Amino acid sequence: MHVSEAMHKEVRSVTPTMPVKDLAKIMKTEDIGAIPVVENDRMIGMITDRDLALRAFSDGHDISMLTAREVMSPGATFCHATDRIEEAVHMMEKHKIRRLPVMNAQNRMVGMLSIGDISHCGSKPLTDLLMKSVSEHHA
Repeated sequence: MHVSEAMHKEVRSVTPTMPVKDLAKIMKTEDIGAIPVVENDRMIGMITDRDLALRAFSDGHDISMLTAREVMSPGATFCHATDRIEEAVHMMEKHKIRRLPVMNAQNRMVGMLSIGDISHCGSKPLTDLLMKSVSEHHA
């Protein structure tokens, strides 16, 4: 099975200048835990709910002044829609990530692959392996 058959096709993205307070509202309203940051039609980073907690809220910053660029994880990992699910899972395991942006042949974002997507379409052993890997504590 290819990633294109399992991924979410609608992906919410934001610009690097979006205020963090607006990002948090989007995450809450749309019930999402990660938002790609796109500039000039290219993904330049990713913001997760963990990024917000650790880079914006925990350090006592004035969140009314912070932007997506200041809290994002730059240079996000991604896969391609034509990749096999197993390849994407191995990438998620390697980088210990729960969501993987999906690009087309022109490196334009066309979807997002999540642990939930894998659990619905992948084999049980593959899902179990992924869950174990991304749930381990970071060294």
